[in-house]
Amino acid sequence: MRQGEPTPVDDLPPFRPIGDLLREHAQARPLHPAIVQGENRLTWAELDQRIDQVAASLQRDGLVAGDSIVLCGGMTPWLAAIFLGALRAGLVVAPLAYSVTATTFAAMLQDANPKRLFVDDIGFGLVPETYRSDCVALDAGQLCRSLEAWLAPIGAQPRPVELLPESPFNIIYSSGTTGIPKGIVQPHGMRWLHIHRGLQYGYSASTVTLLSTPLYSNTTLVVFFPTLGFGGTVHLMPKFDAGEWLKIAARERVTHTMLVPVQYRRLMAHPQFDAHDLSAFQMKFSTSAPFAAEIKADVLKRWPGGLVEFYGMTEGGGTCILEAHLHPDKLHTVGPPAAGHDLRLIDDKGVELPPGEPGEVVGRSPAMMIGYHNQPEKTQEAEWFSPDGLRFIRTGDIGRFDPEGFMILLDRKKDMIISGGFNLYPSDLESVLNEHPEVQEAAVVGVPSVDWGETPVAFVVRRAGAESESGLSAQELRNWVNARVGKTQRLSDLRFVEELPRSAIGKVLKRELRENYRGNS
Repeated sequence: MRQGEPTPVDDLPPFRPIGDLLREHAQARPLHPAIVQGENRLTWAELDQRIDQVAASLQRDGLVAGDSIVLCGGMTPWLAAIFLGALRAGLVVAPLAYSVTATTFAAMLQDANPKRLFVDDIGFGLVPETYRSDCVALDAGQLCRSLEAWLAPIGAQPRPVELLPESPFNIIYSSGTTGIPKGIVQPHGMRWLHIHRGLQYGYSASTVTLLSTPLYSNTTLVVFFPTLGFGGTVHLMPKFDAGEWLKIAARERVTHTMLVPVQYRRLMAHPQFDAHDLSAFQMKFSTSAPFAAEIKADVLKRWPGGLVEFYGMTEGGGTCILEAHLHPDKLHTVGPPAAGHDLRLIDDKGVELPPGEPGEVVGRSPAMMIGYHNQPEKTQEAEWFSPDGLRFIRTGDIGRFDPEGFMILLDRKKDMIISGGFNLYPSDLESVLNEHPEVQEAAVVGVPSVDWGETPVAFVVRRAGAESESGLSAQELRNWVNARVGKTQRLSDLRFVEELPRSAIGKVLKRELRENYRGNS
């Protein structure tokens, strides 16, 4: 099903580099807070000054537009200033996570090929010897040259750089849930579109945004840049804690936030949630992982302001947007395609499917990645071309449209279980499990089976106190589920776990569940 051709670029507002926008805000509101972390507050004038220092220092070191830098450190105002300063110099920023193995980190470094690395002590420990001479320390600087020693003096001015919508902005590395992460190159025009989209969600110079997901995640950046692009204030929270998050949100009169579903779950379950004044909220966003309908409903009931769920990929392409506060009867969906976005469903042979049939979601829009960095063959694998030659990005998700054009996600294509020749969707089984009053959350994966090829296995986190209340066994819960599903869907095993393994942005790592199950069976 398609929702119209993407909006032509000529019909969009004229492109503005984000560095120019930030300069204008600094001139218009120099004393207004721009980036805050606890007691550390940068005004717009101070942020602009730091951005200039960073850009001038990088140019002094011989870096030119199109060169890349790596960032690897905790959420701090300086980390943000370096990101923004590199952009003003026309460089490409590759923010990396240090929650990966040394082998994965080294592979990402080799792919990004940075000319400078900005790291804290933890990040430095992952950097191979060959790159260490290019490191600048984000903290005390005991292991490599300090940021203070590296920076050009206050008042340094970078040379102007011409940027185009197609100029590379950043390289975001995929979560690596299926192997070595791929570098997703996003252009300046894509980020400009994200900023412009903010108009419909109430972003303004009075916006106060609270972010607790890392800056190496596109999840964070789709709210970080619009807030700054409109001249608002961003509060950075290096590590999420539900109780502390609520205190900050109430004290700072936060208006916007981005949270992943597991964070919403923890906030709504916090015993002091209703005691905090969250009346300043205008809009809350979510993305990155499946967002349970019952949690959305609870947020709408108890938390002021709108709730918007984005469905899409870091690679870009088609996006669906569920404005949950406007469509409370569609909470089981991820919404219709965004305006100007073209989403279609294809079968395993790449043939477009008619409305109502499930298939792989492919999407096209004005906001699409340039490609995977240094991996043209992976880029080709991610593309699908319509019969008339239009380029789409494959999502790897299986979904279908309801009669009103809202997308219902069924599962990741790679997570679909083929058992005895039947296609089983783990999300269907997870929905049944989540109906049980003693289940907090669940994940279902397919494991090898001699008889069936694959068979479904469930991993369940009990609701707090449930074990002491009833003593429900894994076998009893499995029987309860199997009595409510079709014969081909029945669980072959069910295991209770303390928690589900997740990435830094809340995605359940089903690969780890499969590997652990095989290793312990």
